[in-house]
Amino acid sequence: MEAVDILAPEVGLARACAAMHLPRGSVYREDARRRHLQAPAPAVAPRPTPPLALDKAERGALLEALNSVRFANCAPATVYATLLDEGIYLGSVRTMYRLLADAGQSSERRAQRVHPAYAKPELLATDPNQVWSWDITKLKGPSKWTCFHLYVILDIFSRYVVGWMIAPQESAELAETLIADTVAKQAIAPGTLTLHADRGSSMRSKPVAALLVDLEVAKSHSRPYVSDDNPFSEAQFKTLKYRPEFPARFGCIEDARAHCQRFFTWYNGEHRHSGIGFMTPEAVHYGLAKAMLVKRAETLNAAFLANPNRFKGNAPQPPNLPVAAWINPPKKEALPGIPSEPSTLN
Repeated sequence: MEAVDILAPEVGLARACAAMHLPRGSVYREDARRRHLQAPAPAVAPRPTPPLALDKAERGALLEALNSVRFANCAPATVYATLLDEGIYLGSVRTMYRLLADAGQSSERRAQRVHPAYAKPELLATDPNQVWSWDITKLKGPSKWTCFHLYVILDIFSRYVVGWMIAPQESAELAETLIADTVAKQAIAPGTLTLHADRGSSMRSKPVAALLVDLEVAKSHSRPYVSDDNPFSEAQFKTLKYRPEFPARFGCIEDARAHCQRFFTWYNGEHRHSGIGFMTPEAVHYGLAKAMLVKRAETLNAAFLANPNRFKGNAPQPPNLPVAAWINPPKKEALPGIPSEPSTLN
């Protein structure tokens, strides 16, 4: 456009646009845009005061009432209705809001509880029996609105189900008994275990909290409304309920117990878990996985030596064993030298 502005006074606008291969309409639009930007902004006339508006004394009385000890924590609509019930009218609800906005007081007026900032749980397990996760799920009973409650405690490093129980109802006392029996069965030394759970009533109950203090077991809870804070238990429940033999309903609590007895025997002793190098949870939990890994490596090495061309000259390696299991791993730069990648859950 600058070149056209230089040439136009000498040869005319049409010839200048033809020489620069520009349509004249573009020049006209650009000229109009410049004039618009250079034009002074029109003066805005002040809004006249409405004839029926409150005068200065009335505005002061209304603002004083809104800021009084009685109404300081009340919304304008509440103030309006309360005064009307007492036969007093100082102004409409909209006038109250407008007056508060002019005074810079249009934020939340009600006294409300401020919820604490819940810290994100960051739990690391590098061996079995360091971090357990527990939860309760419902199993449908024989008829509508009936169900049984399945309690499961899971080791997040080995994925081994260390304890489980089925009961007709959810109870803090039953949870307390299950946790105490499981800790004793696994011979957990005081001060070595963290027990993680969501924020259900049984998980946060006083009996369970007192038991954990007595056993010197650290407790950890998920943040409210954050399901990802308890992923290992949720994944284990999905494995249970997505098995082909899992029924739509159980005929009685004995049927549910018999089914879960078979499932957890399979899950701990036969299920090849992708998150632990396709080992069984039992093998990882009780230290048998390293010997199994050596045997797998020997088998793969023998297959490679027998026919290296099949593997294109690259010796196959068995899946690695887990080195860590995280609940909410921190960023890699936060803890250098500590594994921060979460393991596969399913």
